[in-house]
Amino acid sequence: MILAAKTTEKHRGFSLLEIVMVLAIASIVIGGAVGLMVYSADERTLRDASGEIELLAKRARTISILEQTPYALEFSEGVVRLLPFAQAGLPPKKGGAKPKEFTPSTEGGTNRQLELAAGLAIFIRRWNSDDWLGTAKNSIHVWRFDPDGLCEPVSIRLTLGKSWAEDTYHPLTATVRESLLETQ
Repeated sequence: MILAAKTTEKHRGFSLLEIVMVLAIASIVIGGAVGLMVYSADERTLRDASGEIELLAKRARTISILEQTPYALEFSEGVVRLLPFAQAGLPPKKGGAKPKEFTPSTEGGTNRQLELAAGLAIFIRRWNSDDWLGTAKNSIHVWRFDPDGLCEPVSIRLTLGKSWAEDTYHPLTATVRESLLETQ
């Protein structure tokens, strides 16, 4: 008996059209992922700075109550500092002498100064005002925390390029009452 052998060869591999389609789909997915990572980097920077400012505010309120001394957060260009209210916002003395430089301490394992990321600008809106006050060169804004646990209700806006985060703080707890975020 003679068996007929199949001589049809099967093509193994992919056609050029299939390879091109897979590469096109992969490039679209990778492009979207890179765009999402860039988008989330601004958001992450804004959220981190906002959270650090809220922690400093809570710390200022707590220290003020425990030590029965007014404390403050001092906002200047690129820096937010926690220090006693008596030292906050001191102008230079006559004769060009500067006030005693504040050195951030690490009492209890906590930092008392926040260096803002490059390109991050901070604006403050005081209670019952519609104006945002920026922290330009040589301008200092002070947010006071009293020993009775109260603080001025302020809103803080952080901007990074066209993205921004805005937090409104509660005067009794020094925590964020309302938070808005827009990234572009």
